[in-house]
Amino acid sequence: MTEFSRRVEQVSISGIREVFEAAGEDAINLGLGQPDFPTPEHAREGAIEAIRAGEADEYTSNKGTESLRAAISHRYAEDHGMDVDPNDVIATAGGSEALHIAMEAHVDPGEEVIFPDPGFVAYDALTHIAGGQPKPVALRDDLTMDPESVEAAITDDTAAFVVNSPANPTGAVQSPEDMREFARIADEHDVLCISDEVYEHIVFEGEHRSPMEFAESDNVVVVGACSKTYSMTGWRLGWITGSNRRIERMLRVHQYGQACATRASQHAAEAALSGPQDVVDDMVAAFEERRDVLLDGLDDIGLDCPTPKGAFYAMPKVPEGFVDEVIDRGVVVVPGEAFGEHGAGYARISYAVDVETLTDALEIMDDAYRAVV
Repeated sequence: MTEFSRRVEQVSISGIREVFEAAGEDAINLGLGQPDFPTPEHAREGAIEAIRAGEADEYTSNKGTESLRAAISHRYAEDHGMDVDPNDVIATAGGSEALHIAMEAHVDPGEEVIFPDPGFVAYDALTHIAGGQPKPVALRDDLTMDPESVEAAITDDTAAFVVNSPANPTGAVQSPEDMREFARIADEHDVLCISDEVYEHIVFEGEHRSPMEFAESDNVVVVGACSKTYSMTGWRLGWITGSNRRIERMLRVHQYGQACATRASQHAAEAALSGPQDVVDDMVAAFEERRDVLLDGLDDIGLDCPTPKGAFYAMPKVPEGFVDEVIDRGVVVVPGEAFGEHGAGYARISYAVDVETLTDALEIMDDAYRAVV
């Protein structure tokens, strides 16, 4: 009888989804990693116009349309002063597929992948699916990843390490000095750095820099997406960029698993990237206001929380029983252990909801806290 591969048997359904299943239909959802804003009108129109013109019916190049890849290249030049060749970009089905093809193209069975703990749930799972060995590293007290910890974890069996800034689930933003160090580590140890930058434009304090800016070798690949920046999670449009030789290997995985990103979504993404960017500024300003409301509320409750400098998550330390009590009272938050062993004792809170909803949730969290302490 055909059973299941060991790779898939090592992967379980995300703990985030388990929390959603346990919550009631009327619960306040602070567990969802999705902006609550509509996709910008000019992005929607880009797709609509393409559909009406019959330009969304066929495959594109495996890498994506030339015009979309040019728009991605332009954003890197405009926003970060980075020179990205459009030929060295693959449009993917969201940032998730970009991470997947990076792992599949670079990790052999048994090789190690280093990533932050707590960290995005896909890093562990995708390492297993690639046949690799997960090697999580604990974070600093401010929930940033320490380059020294990454360097100390590298062995002869290490294939890659993952950097995520701004980070899910912590909201932490790595400093430019850290990013320079990650690039040095990739160069000197000849190990791939996979830089997950899907939240790159949602920064409140500090600045976003990419290890690719500082690398002297081609040992950095960068994952990006429209999902968070333009509130386009459902459009499933991301990308990966790196040196041509790395792109060509990742393309071998992408072309058989996906063929190409959805053509209508590519047109929407091109319009989002090429059009007015003030919608992004408005969203970031709203997220920062919500962050401040949340931090003030958590402080009033008595919960200690490292200040998130980006993304739209906060990760306070919480007492035992707090998460279950909050969920039972109708507010969805995610237990920190869903993001790794070192997430125990924390909870991830998404503030991708309006201020009124956030205020209501904080009142419930206050009651829950007093019930368990």
